[in-house]
Amino acid sequence: MITTTIDRCDVPAVSLHDLYAPMRRLISQGRGLALLNGLSEVEIRDVESQIWADFADQPELRLAVALRFRALLDVFSTRRLRHEFLNQGFKLIARAVAEASTQRLNTRFGFSAQKFVGALSPQTRSQTSAHSADLQTIALAA
Repeated sequence: MITTTIDRCDVPAVSLHDLYAPMRRLISQGRGLALLNGLSEVEIRDVESQIWADFADQPELRLAVALRFRALLDVFSTRRLRHEFLNQGFKLIARAVAEASTQRLNTRFGFSAQKFVGALSPQTRSQTSAHSADLQTIALAA
């Protein structure tokens, strides 16, 4: 049996689809407010059991998804991110999961709440979409 190790100081990025799977399951169970209200340890372990089952053949990926999902729940315990959730509603969930799938993660310190607030704020979103439009224009012109 080959053992794999994961660097706890720099958890690998995962795809949006992989990280959204546990959130999709929570939403289908009527617990879509998990980011706002948090989850108990028992509920988190239930989600992690499902992650383990979904990614049984990919041990490194399942660990990265589980660590990133826990950190996502944790970063939303900050007042500013809860406030953003209340202001923007459910449409914030997909963007938060997208941010969590790629943002640098240290398991000791978690995600940077400041970077999350910056990435999810409406002002940043309008600047990012304008920037994306500029990039598409440049790519089409080339």
